[in-house]
Formats: sequence, C-alpha cells, structure tokens
Amino acid sequence: MTMSEKIRVAGYVKLAKLWEKHREEALAYHNKYYEDKFAGSEKYELAGVYIDITGNKQIAKRPEMVRLLNDCRSGKVQCIAAQTKAYLAANMGDFCYMVKLLSGINGGIDLLTEDDDYRIDTVTDFDGQKQALIQMADEFIGLNPEAYNAWKKSVTKACGGKE
Repeated sequence: MTMSEKIRVAGYVKLAKLWEKHREEALAYHNKYYEDKFAGSEKYELAGVYIDITGNKQIAKRPEMVRLLNDCRSGKVQCIAAQTKAYLAANMGDFCYMVKLLSGINGGIDLLTEDDDYRIDTVTDFDGQKQALIQMADEFIGLNPEAYNAWKKSVTKACGGKE
C-alpha cells in the first residue's frame, strides 16, 4: 500500500480548561501519542493532531474542532481518531449530531475511538457499526429536527459558512 492509498486520519483531543496552565506539556504529549499510534501503519497516515483546551462543550466554539471539520471538508482528513467519544461531543445528542454531520462530508468521515465500553471503528465497520451509528443519529434527530438544524447552522457558521 502506498502513502496515497492510506486513510488520512486526524487525532482529536478535547481537554478541560485547567490544562491551560500545562498547555505545552499537554500538546507535546498528545501530539506524540498520535504520532506513535500511527507511525509505521500500513493502513493510516496521520494528517494532523487537533487539540482543544477549553471549558466550552459546544462544538462550534472549539477552535481546533472547527479547523478539523474544515480539514474534513477539504479532503485533508478522512477519519477522526479520539481516545474517547466524549472528546468528540459533550453528550449523546451532540454525538448524534456529529455522526450525522460527518456522514455527509465527502462520502462520510470515519471514526475511531478507544473507549473501553463502546469502541467505535467505522473503518473496519465490524457488524455494520457505521450504518448503525448513522441510523441512531437519524432516529435521534427525528425526535427534534429543528434542534439539529440549529446545531448544524451554528457549526456551519463557525466553519466559515462551509456546508
């Protein structure tokens, strides 16, 4: 497999505001973590590491998440890796919204997590996990589509109006 055939993966981390006083150490640690994780991989090429250190839970107000979403839209990133799904979204509603949003970008952006209780790997897609997550998101959004549309509008605005 050549580099151009590898899946371009981005590491994403959302740290609490208290890490701000140890910012440099946190950035170095997480950058090294993802560099080591994907070094020598025949399947993945590390496209970048995105680290938000913020107390803000809203996706649209996380600068590195916004940059990551823009890089997904531009084709730089095909897959997002996070140690836990809690880094991606603060609650199940936002997670469903994120799954739905990512499913519509460039044929779908894959997710990888290392959660002990519920590991996500939509690249391998064991047991149709990718479609099951999209179905779960669609069902959740179906309960209140206006809330999803408002969320998506705020994220799209934060991303510079890019759909």
